[in-house]
Amino acid sequence: MMENELIDQRKHKIEELKRIGIDPYGNYFKPVHGASMILSSYGNVSDDKLKTIDTEFSIAGRVIAIRDFGKSMFVHILDGSGKIQAYIRKDIVGEESLKFIRKFVDIGDFVGIVGNLFKTKTGELTLNVKEIRLITKTMNPLPEKWHGLRDVELRYRKRYLDLISNLDVKDVFLKRTKIIKAIRTFLDQKDFIEVETPVLHPIAGGAAAQPFKTYHNALDMDLFLRIAPELYLKRLVIGGFDRVYEIGRTFRNEGISTQHNPEFTMLELYQAYATYEDLMDLIEELICFVAKTVINTNQFEYQGVEIDLSRPWKRISMIDSLIDTYGEDILKNDEFLFSKADSFRIEYKGVRGKAIIELFEHTIGRDIVDPAFVYGFPTDISPLARKNDENPEITDRFELFVAAREIANAFSELNDPVDQRERFTNQLEIKARGGGEYQEIDEDFIAALEYGMPPTAGAGIGIDRLVMLLTDSPSIRDVIFFPQLRT
Repeated sequence: MMENELIDQRKHKIEELKRIGIDPYGNYFKPVHGASMILSSYGNVSDDKLKTIDTEFSIAGRVIAIRDFGKSMFVHILDGSGKIQAYIRKDIVGEESLKFIRKFVDIGDFVGIVGNLFKTKTGELTLNVKEIRLITKTMNPLPEKWHGLRDVELRYRKRYLDLISNLDVKDVFLKRTKIIKAIRTFLDQKDFIEVETPVLHPIAGGAAAQPFKTYHNALDMDLFLRIAPELYLKRLVIGGFDRVYEIGRTFRNEGISTQHNPEFTMLELYQAYATYEDLMDLIEELICFVAKTVINTNQFEYQGVEIDLSRPWKRISMIDSLIDTYGEDILKNDEFLFSKADSFRIEYKGVRGKAIIELFEHTIGRDIVDPAFVYGFPTDISPLARKNDENPEITDRFELFVAAREIANAFSELNDPVDQRERFTNQLEIKARGGGEYQEIDEDFIAALEYGMPPTAGAGIGIDRLVMLLTDSPSIRDVIFFPQLRT
């Protein structure tokens, strides 16, 4: 039967329900129990024992399967917690009620059920229905073979169908929620304070990225969706909040890939009187805590590769590792560096630091599997990081790599306002030469630094990439409810 015919049939059923005085979108059934709770509490109880339990269970959910045997029916009900089977018998619910269900209830509709528990001959825990009500009549049928929605783009565009059709997808997003909750628990226990900073910024700062631009009518000014909350969080450190963090949406008007979405979720944290090395320890402890809390292990498989989060994690000097690999000091031999970058078709636009980090990622970085802190980033592409005391050409900055991808970025913060202004000015010069998107000069932030910021270290962790790792998801689109797609 064509889908349009099925829709027409359902529309007719809706009209007929209204004619006989039944609201197809009623709001009168109040479920007391959930499928998951029932299954976990009574799944191992014998049928004989179940028969002695007088409790009537009340659940509500979507019908996802119907098997009609004439005088009885089996239906599978999916609620917010899971799936459970129900058995409807004519001699219990009555002939009229069974006829009503057979005529008006389709797969996809929502029903409310009250009944006792028993086990079928195959041992499946089942609700023996005493009462069943239609509470929401659906107009569109679920995708054919509801359990088999496989078109990837359709899954992303119609996530609501994806969640109905693929229970493993729902599990990914439940784990995402648990991951964020575990992060909050960990940081709260470490005396960090969760804060909220603006999403609309007068200056696109805190990272080198292309912003989304908007306009505020009342203020008659351009604003930008934040590319990072960093500069506002550091203002709070200046104001006396020694440990702060924010989990929030961040926006960058750049490419889309398996690792990039124009809007994504970022954790940023700042700790006064700490160094980037202190944050290595903190992030190790944080991610291990989250993994143990959510998936109950620090050893797992990601896309066919074994990942071991056992501490301590490796610490790799970016510059030293490249020197060891190529036998040349890439900080002193630009000709060699740019030639090697060209051989990998790296776009660095004449910026030495960009060539260095891209070369690292194309060679050494792609072979990193277990977590490793890669430290010592070039100063010219780290305008907010403190210069290294022994070598001012690099900064006290690291990125955490796991499974050949960046998960976190952190550094000891630059708190010298004169140096900060010089760095911002250098960024504008690089930008003017066509070197890409770089930091604008934020005069108010420099003024805040002039009032004094204590020595501080800060970190940003990509929540989406962390969720990808802990749920074995190959694409960032698999861990964002509604990823951005071309219309």
